[in-house]
Amino acid sequence: MTPPDETVRRVEAVLFAAAEPMGIDAIRAHVGRDVRDSDIRAALDRLAQDYAGRGVALVRRGERWHFETAPDLAHLLRRDSDEVRRLSRAGTETLAIIAYHEPVTRAEIEAIRGVQTGRGTLDVLMEAGWVRPAGRREVPGRPLMFATTPGFLAHFGLASRRDLPGIDDLRAAGLLDPVDTALEVAKDDDSD
Repeated sequence: MTPPDETVRRVEAVLFAAAEPMGIDAIRAHVGRDVRDSDIRAALDRLAQDYAGRGVALVRRGERWHFETAPDLAHLLRRDSDEVRRLSRAGTETLAIIAYHEPVTRAEIEAIRGVQTGRGTLDVLMEAGWVRPAGRREVPGRPLMFATTPGFLAHFGLASRRDLPGIDDLRAAGLLDPVDTALEVAKDDDSD
């Protein structure tokens, strides 16, 4: 293994000490404004390779990077037991709608679900750190929009929203109701 260059060492030090995942601009602010984006990205790639299979790993979440304990060793660091709470069906549906359609308003969520969404449902998702307010829609009444958070990506092991399963993946896993699948096919046929 060749020794790391100075940029790799700087990026590693900054990420190691960071309390939160960092983007390219935040990393550059610490390692030097004269360092190019391509050099920082090369350093991140090198670090990801160097840490692969080790006790800690360099992880990318969206356009931010951070070090975290290897998933297979995380149990070594847990001192208290996790409280397992099941998300209600309404919560699961609401989270899925936000993830696939963000940013989305409460009215849009309700239109997709076909029922009213209780205020508590969105509160639970925000308390979990998976959903956040994402501004206001520029329409009369200026309703609040909701979007997922980096915590949502981290909890579900996603690098970005593009990693969410598509309709074919859901169908293959048996997670779609055959009635829903038939309706989807009928809609596709009508569009011709």
